[in-house]
Amino acid sequence: MTEIIQVVRFLTVSVLSFAVGMFLVLPVEKLIKKLNTRKVIAKEGAPIFNRLHASKEGTPVMAGVIIWGTVVIVSLLFFSLSQIFDGFWGNLNFLSRSQTYLPLAAMVLAALVGAADDIAGIVKFRGKNGFSMKERILLFGVVALLGAWWFAAKLNWDVLHLPFLGEVYIGIFWYALFFIFVVVATSFSLDLTNGLDGLAEGVALIALSCLAVVAFANQRYDLAMFSGSLIGALIAFLWFNIYPARFFMGDTGAMSLGVAIAIISLLTNSVFLLPFFAFILVVESLSDIIQLVSKKFFKKKVFISAPIHHHFEAKGWLEPQITMRFWIVSAIAASLGLMIFFLDKFLLN
Repeated sequence: MTEIIQVVRFLTVSVLSFAVGMFLVLPVEKLIKKLNTRKVIAKEGAPIFNRLHASKEGTPVMAGVIIWGTVVIVSLLFFSLSQIFDGFWGNLNFLSRSQTYLPLAAMVLAALVGAADDIAGIVKFRGKNGFSMKERILLFGVVALLGAWWFAAKLNWDVLHLPFLGEVYIGIFWYALFFIFVVVATSFSLDLTNGLDGLAEGVALIALSCLAVVAFANQRYDLAMFSGSLIGALIAFLWFNIYPARFFMGDTGAMSLGVAIAIISLLTNSVFLLPFFAFILVVESLSDIIQLVSKKFFKKKVFISAPIHHHFEAKGWLEPQITMRFWIVSAIAASLGLMIFFLDKFLLN
């Protein structure tokens, strides 16, 4: 019976988050258009990218507010209801110190930093297209550091679960470093993937669905509800972001999503399954790293354009083809990750 109630909670949160996300679309779209937060294509440094994406210039950005804003609204709504009502409506609250305070707070903080980066790029702050890479790594590193502090000071967490091998205690210091790496790497990888209409959102949706399953299996129900809220918000956003996209989520959406996914994987102790759940993020990042290393040391390119989704664009694949095929690959890899999770948890222990 408990599991059935939790499933109903999850579905209620997800569906309501979808409804709130759909409701937020028009006011957020009007706001970002009024603020003139539109996509700017750099004219130097990437001629192939510029040619492929020239038509996207002027599309409103920063619509990622719809995603994280929905989660904040739904979280506060159910928390408020829990202070007024008992029973079902009171039990819909999923804010808890041990499970959801951190991912919610880190997501919002990353969203604000991402929004600042979006705005800096639009207004050409210091004549640049947003913050420099060093500045971005520093800022999001600080967000990750705060999360690592919470794990250490509030949760006293220093354990990693290795599939089929068990738990490994590595100490607070090394866990903090690992935490920072995972959060920064995941958020930057998702931002890198956010180059085609609906691509990053679909990949994130698959990853969050897997993490929700893991959270359920581990009886971390509040974390599953938080994931469900993100899933509902993402589906609402995708309704308007599939090709041709009506708006883009920008760094405020991509970075906050990446931070949330990373922290959920750490809180469910499934971080070593994250490369399966978010396989495309790994592929995109590796393709970009390979391209940079090859150009620097061998003076030649491995891909026509990087990350790899631009390579397929340059080869003539249609944008919806790339997106859908990457979703399919992501779903297959995520299914393999879930298979490993269930074998490890229920069959081989």
